[in-house]
Amino acid sequence: MSTRGENDWPLPAMDTAARPDTGPALGPPAEGHADASAAASADGTAAAPQLDVFLSGPLFLDIIFSGLPSDPRPGTEVWAAGMGSLPGGIANLAVATSRLGLTTGLAAGFGGDVYGQWCWQLLAEEGIDLRWSTRLRGQHTSVTASFAYGDDRSMVTHGHDLPMTVDELIGDPPATRAVITDLGGHRAEEQWWRRAAERGALVFADVGWDPTGVWDRAALEPLRHCHAFLPNEVEAMAYTRTDDPRAALSVLAELAPVVVVTRGPRGAIAVDSLTGEEAEVPSLAVDAIDPTGAGDVFAASFASGTLWGWPLAERMAFAALCSSLAVQQFGGSLAAPGMGDIHDWWARVAAAADGGDPRAAELRARYRFLDEALPARPAGAARRAEATFALDADL
Repeated sequence: MSTRGENDWPLPAMDTAARPDTGPALGPPAEGHADASAAASADGTAAAPQLDVFLSGPLFLDIIFSGLPSDPRPGTEVWAAGMGSLPGGIANLAVATSRLGLTTGLAAGFGGDVYGQWCWQLLAEEGIDLRWSTRLRGQHTSVTASFAYGDDRSMVTHGHDLPMTVDELIGDPPATRAVITDLGGHRAEEQWWRRAAERGALVFADVGWDPTGVWDRAALEPLRHCHAFLPNEVEAMAYTRTDDPRAALSVLAELAPVVVVTRGPRGAIAVDSLTGEEAEVPSLAVDAIDPTGAGDVFAASFASGTLWGWPLAERMAFAALCSSLAVQQFGGSLAAPGMGDIHDWWARVAAAADGGDPRAAELRARYRFLDEALPARPAGAARRAEATFALDADL
């Protein structure tokens, strides 16, 4: 089966100026990274990376209900204060990296229905290169209904696996500087990300929750091919059989060069064995609306800072900032901050600090690096989730 060249939906030209609220990347490429990921060969035939980030994973249409007064219980009806429809799953990472100005390629299966067509159109408008994706004729889009209440959520999903393996879908992976992927279950055995790593791509990975409760250390074996591992503290402690996140971080640092353990409202801790750096950042106190996709935004922002060559503490602070901005918006992928959102936040912090707010003054000191890192403010605003959608042809 051919997996490329048979899509009915046109791909727009990859023009950064056409992307809503992205602008240029926040910083220069990390010194030496471009050469490392160029997959150079002795005969000089390998091309330099055509992408900053390459992603693959399942794609869903997310229908998110927020502002529930309580969790839905059998035999009851609960009215939500808000609702949003948007691409989910791997789209969370793809939109997050693209909005930070990274050239992003995506390999995913899109349903052959109107949901799939709309998701394809929206992601293409976000500037994501879909040449490695395919439309699955005769297969509907996988759908997740997410119910957000308090600081947590519940989900109900229906969908189908791809009718081909991911390696068959991708074929030979494109040259890329980085890969962000979930290596849980069978995904760890896929070869595309291993080939990318062999060619110099930096692999940022998570292994995810173990629903069996076994937490087999063998699941961490693929980390020896990775640049960074980003578990949450519950996963980190379970896999390492420790009862303290810092103890877990120390154990995991023996498996991957860079390890970041996220701690929810307690921030995150990290170690970079390549540079000898250690860092801890607090979370930002915000009024969270929806936590969907916040972890993906954190991973995308941390990977971006790595590619830009930032110190560990700045990468961590930037990731904490971007994820805090995301949870203040409705919906996963379209909650990812654009450059305009970061500019707005930085301007508010500066104004509050000038007005004598001590908390704002602390934030301005912590994020002083943004003065030099932020590019010019882009035109336009990032698209946000709406309750429902219409295709252009329907308008």
